[in-house]
Amino acid sequence: MLTNLYLVRHAHSTYTPEELKRPLSEKGLKDAYKVKELLREENIDHVISSPYLRAIQTVEGIALTLGREIQIVDEFKERKLTKEDVNDFEQAIRKVWDNPDFSWEGGESNKSAQQRGIKGIEMALDKYEGKNVVVGTHGNIMVLMMNYFDEQYDFEFWKKLAMPDI
Repeated sequence: MLTNLYLVRHAHSTYTPEELKRPLSEKGLKDAYKVKELLREENIDHVISSPYLRAIQTVEGIALTLGREIQIVDEFKERKLTKEDVNDFEQAIRKVWDNPDFSWEGGESNKSAQQRGIKGIEMALDKYEGKNVVVGTHGNIMVLMMNYFDEQYDFEFWKKLAMPDI
């Protein structure tokens, strides 16, 4: 029986320096409702998410509709780019996409972030075999996981993602 994972990039969030507790913006909350409506007909069985609040908030409407708790999976958290703020985010992220083994100080390389994400995918496939599962996650790690299976999902694809995106 086929297992379907619906990877959901979180909706727009209000910037705070605290990554873990950054909430959705008002627009993000409205868009999270749209995600719930889009996935309503997909017969979702389970909802799992990154531990980051913005990812949880994006998929919690689905979980509430199902009457299920969201399982938190650390492997789906966003990739850590660097321990410091960067002046040019796009240039910094492009460099790690251009060289999958490169990492900024205190950050993850594409390769290591991808391996972490795939560990989460493998866990979900094993645990929820034959089920339809929503995965609340983040843009960069989402595309890295997709890239593992198909290289067409690359930096340029990532740049075109919306918030939220499925």
